[in-house]
Amino acid sequence: MRTLLTGMASFVLGAGLFGPPPVHAHAFLDHAEPRVGATIAAPPAAVILTFTEPVEANFCRVDLHDEHGQPVAAAGLEHPQPTELRLPLPTLSPGTYAVHWAVLSVDTHQTEGRFEFTVSAP
Repeated sequence: MRTLLTGMASFVLGAGLFGPPPVHAHAFLDHAEPRVGATIAAPPAAVILTFTEPVEANFCRVDLHDEHGQPVAAAGLEHPQPTELRLPLPTLSPGTYAVHWAVLSVDTHQTEGRFEFTVSAP
């Protein structure tokens, strides 16, 4: 009986340690360039967002607004990698910019978020 219990305990522990990797239920922002909350010296050529799982580019949106809430005219949204979106930018003036993103992951879950970065004066 003791051998059976020890064997069952080993199986349960082993299954927990070596089971399948966790599955993300949503595409959350993993990291961004410029980084969330960063102050950068030179204007970025693009905002690049990397998510925790692949996104459906046709159903994603990334907007940029200046510190007065005015939209910044940017080129079309690019999708260079399954988990990445890239928004090419015009030359930005010094100031604080807000990025708002909304994505649909390949498993059809929607997420959205917002962050800011600052371009410092030269």
